[in-house]
Amino acid sequence: MRIVVLTGAGMSAESGLKTFRDSNGLWEGHDVMEVASPQGFAKDPELVLDFYNQRRRQLLTVAPNEGHLALAALEKDAEVVIITQNVDDLHERAGSTKVLHLHGELLKARNILDEHSIVSWKKDIHLGDCCEAGHQLRPHVVWFGEAVPMMNEALVEMQQAELVIVIGTSMQVYPAAGLMQYTPEGCPVYFIDPNPSIRATDTVEVIAQTATQGIPKVIETIRNEYLS
Repeated sequence: MRIVVLTGAGMSAESGLKTFRDSNGLWEGHDVMEVASPQGFAKDPELVLDFYNQRRRQLLTVAPNEGHLALAALEKDAEVVIITQNVDDLHERAGSTKVLHLHGELLKARNILDEHSIVSWKKDIHLGDCCEAGHQLRPHVVWFGEAVPMMNEALVEMQQAELVIVIGTSMQVYPAAGLMQYTPEGCPVYFIDPNPSIRATDTVEVIAQTATQGIPKVIETIRNEYLS
C-alpha cells in the first residue's frame, strides 16, 4: 500500500523544537519578512543568518519523538512517502527513507546565486562564509516569495497515494495546502491535529490529538483495516 504523509510544525513541536511562528504571527519576535524573505536577507543578512543559526543549534540538541519513530516503523508494512513542511531532519533520524522537504533543510546550505549548489552544513553560517566559487552561503530554506522546488515531486506523490495521513499542519498555507486537491477521489485521509482546521467527511477522519498521541492510533487502524 502506498501511504503519503504530510507533516507540519506540530510534528516536530513534541521533540522540543520551537514552531517558528507564534500566535501573534511573529517568528521568534521578528516579523516574518525580516527573517524569511530575500528582501530581509538583502537588508540585514547578519540578522537572518543569526536567526537560522539559532534554529540550527537547537535542532542539533533534540531527538525524534514517538510519532517520527512510528512513521519510520510503518515502512515495514507499506510504502511510505513523507512530504514535510518542516526544515528539520527528524524524520530521517527516526529512520524514514523517503522524505520530501517542501521548504528546504536547515542542515544544508547553498550559495546566494545558485539554489542547486547545496552542501551539508551543521555549524553556524557567518557573513564571509563562501562556496568554492566565492559566493556567500545562506540557509537552504525556502523563503517567502521563493519557488518551492520540490512541489512538482510532491504533486506526483499525492496523485499516486492510496491513503493519506496529515499531521500537525493546518494545511492553510499555500502552496502546500493545494496538495490535498491532488489526492485521488475516494482516497482515505486521516487528519491528526489537536486543533483541527477541517471537518470529518466520508473519506476524512479527524483525530483531535497531538502527533505522538494520534499517530500510533491511526497506524493501528491502518494495519487492521488495510494491511492485515
